[in-house]
Amino acid sequence: MERRTTGLHRFAVLTAAATFALLFVGGLVTSTGSGLAVPDWPLSFGMVLPPMRGGVLFEHGHRLAAALVGCLTVVLALWTVVGEPRPGVRALGLTALLAVVLQGVLGGVTVLYKLPLAVSVTHACLAQAFFCLTVTLALVTGAGWTAAQAGDVSPRLARLAAFTTGLVFVQLVLGALMRHMGAGLAIPDFPLAFGRLVPPLATPYITVHFAHRVGALAVAAAVATTVGAVLRERAAGPWLRRPALLAAGLVLVQLTLGALVIWSGRAVLPTTTHLVVGAALLATCLVLALRAGRVAAPRTAEAAALRVRRQALA
Repeated sequence: MERRTTGLHRFAVLTAAATFALLFVGGLVTSTGSGLAVPDWPLSFGMVLPPMRGGVLFEHGHRLAAALVGCLTVVLALWTVVGEPRPGVRALGLTALLAVVLQGVLGGVTVLYKLPLAVSVTHACLAQAFFCLTVTLALVTGAGWTAAQAGDVSPRLARLAAFTTGLVFVQLVLGALMRHMGAGLAIPDFPLAFGRLVPPLATPYITVHFAHRVGALAVAAAVATTVGAVLRERAAGPWLRRPALLAAGLVLVQLTLGALVIWSGRAVLPTTTHLVVGAALLATCLVLALRAGRVAAPRTAEAAALRVRRQALA
């Protein structure tokens, strides 16, 4: 049984890694403006493998990578259903399968209806959510998750990490909206905005772009607060401190990449890397939140401690 669990964990890690690579390939499609390089779907110019030139290389390459991730997800879902005794993990596997099918349909609708904004943004956000599902499956099928037990870590730390994870996801939604609106250079200077701290919000493009910048500051503050809480938590060992420190490093890289996107005029490499580092930050915060929740002290113990403090103050 342990050998089967180890195999499932490794396959879940492989699927998560392939999904991360797919996010980069998908980012290249948007960064290079190749979204309609192939005008039909599910075939490409009526072929399974068209000539891979120009934008077709990015768009059809994205389809091939997506097909690979889809196949991996099918295997992963079947493996969890057959070989995983925990109902919650089996449900996660089936949810991932449903998400990848829906993602494929959204990708087709995006092409057939010529990149409608709502569908394109939903496609981008579902990609991040699906990545989180694969990361979660990789985490909960690992030996560390099974061995971890509730300890003395405050449940407030888990709630703070969960809040930070949600905030990062909202920031990624704003980023997807900005990308697909074509508002990446709506404010052409950085760190100021049209030479001011707060620009005139004269167009929806400027408003969304500026909201994304404000969101970046909010995320940085939330991550800093969460990391500080982890480092102050005496019971937080390497299992929590490592993802916390990784999140801190990713925020610094992400802020630097955001500046490079503006200064380079949305060059392909920094723009696409900015997208995948955002995904890495989301996954890292999610892992931290899940791990903190796993080792948090039981609520009954917290309530008992609270009663003792109240009695001492009475």
